[in-house]
Amino acid sequence: MANANRRPSKHLSYKDAVEIHLMIRDGWLQSRIAAHFDTNGGRISEINTGKSHPGSKDEALGRLDKDAA
Repeated sequence: MANANRRPSKHLSYKDAVEIHLMIRDGWLQSRIAAHFDTNGGRISEINTGKSHPGSKDEALGRLDKDAA
């Protein structure tokens, strides 16, 4: 019997992907990031490897550079 309370995991936006790159850089575990965003760990891996939301890592690093200036 299917669980009526089951919902699909959240769709991650480009903005989420930038935040995920920043979290990875801060040392968060991918499993904890996945739980934070209520999604599958595979989605975090796809973002981390650049398969999903290309350019988000560069934007995250650009934000770090901007904050450092």
